[in-house]
Amino acid sequence: MSALDVGRRIHVVGVAGAGMSGLAILLAERGAVVSGSDLNDADIFEQLRARHVTTYVGHDAAHVAGAEVVLWSPAVAPDNVELVAARAANAELLSRAQVFRELAATKRVIGLTGTHGKTTATSMMVQVSLAAGRDDGWLLGAPVLGVGANGHWGADDLVVEVDESYGAFSELRPYALGLLNVEADHLDHYGTLEDLEGAFRDLAERTTGPLVAWSDDAGVQRVTRSLERDVLKVGISSRAPWKVSDVVLERRGSSFRVRGPGESFEVNLRVTGAHNVANAAVVAVLARTLGIEGDAVVRGLSNFVGAPRRYQYRGAWRGVDVYEDYGHLPGEIAAILATTRAAGYERPTVVFQPHRVTRTVALADQFAPAFEGARHVIVTDLYRAGEENPHAVTGEIIANALIRQDPSLDTIYCGDLGLVPELLEHLVTDSDVLLFLGAGDVGSVIATLPGGLA
Repeated sequence: MSALDVGRRIHVVGVAGAGMSGLAILLAERGAVVSGSDLNDADIFEQLRARHVTTYVGHDAAHVAGAEVVLWSPAVAPDNVELVAARAANAELLSRAQVFRELAATKRVIGLTGTHGKTTATSMMVQVSLAAGRDDGWLLGAPVLGVGANGHWGADDLVVEVDESYGAFSELRPYALGLLNVEADHLDHYGTLEDLEGAFRDLAERTTGPLVAWSDDAGVQRVTRSLERDVLKVGISSRAPWKVSDVVLERRGSSFRVRGPGESFEVNLRVTGAHNVANAAVVAVLARTLGIEGDAVVRGLSNFVGAPRRYQYRGAWRGVDVYEDYGHLPGEIAAILATTRAAGYERPTVVFQPHRVTRTVALADQFAPAFEGARHVIVTDLYRAGEENPHAVTGEIIANALIRQDPSLDTIYCGDLGLVPELLEHLVTDSDVLLFLGAGDVGSVIATLPGGLA
């Protein structure tokens, strides 16, 4: 019997989290009796309640009374009162890694993984599945724009955003896998880039069916080089059996051609960026290997309108376009700036909020090259995401790294988000685009810009 079977009483600690909320919805749709709690009230609670998930604000031992299974977010401390009560009551406690394992035992998992682009690529695969008339379930870290919530059970396969953070995918055995990219991240858990790449390599080896990889990424090249299994590669510069060509990037869209053994088709996206071309190419080839017809692939990808906070156009402020992106790693930021330049912008102003203490310290010196092409960079204080900060690290170490490595870049450190709009008022006349980057709450500044967005 699976711990997640129909009818079981399941409680989710940290249910407002991006991945955990989707999991709660998926399990409720499957037929479990689901409840969840989080420290603060959240917008997602309304969606959860609409799907018959009982929600609690705050943590209390009473919330887990009668629960047979308790799941928790990695952001939840081991001594959380609900986890302590669950252990005392001999409830079954499952980590995210164990949840992935249980789900893969119930149906075929189609996974999309990498250090960035997972949510985007998974949303793309959901759109392709729907265009093909399939009822695949899905589980990812954001709502699928134009479709619905971030979790759905479905009757067919399960499309999953396979997250590497804190070893979440360590027990997953997917049926099929799309590998997008591999970059240094979560080194507080993995220790070294080599160990992180080893974890991706192990995941690839555990995949029982097709493995599709974006072969132009250096990290992917290192991961796949020593695999003892077949890899179906797709790329622009490689001699892969699936080739991407004729790439055209515009401000609000992009197009490219995919050529494979005996077939060729053109993809038109409503999002821009070379990174989105790579994401869509992996999805297209993975879908074809799963037997989805080429016309459904093309239609599905054309239906994709983006993912929340992934180069999301928010409007214009004083005649200047405003975008928000979740990007918080050096490689992600470099890709965003490259996309911005390719779209024809010449004077980007970036507001960057570093994310997590350990990541900020480990990667500080790697951020400077990522901002190439920016006119102005405002670095805010970091978003801790629940991490301890015994040495009082601030975002200033990133600002100092940028100043040290590129004195010509206009870099400003602003420790108070509330002061950012005033700084932008002085910079907007020397900008043709504003980029708000970070995985924390930097996007909240957009709503406070004087006069609002057009």
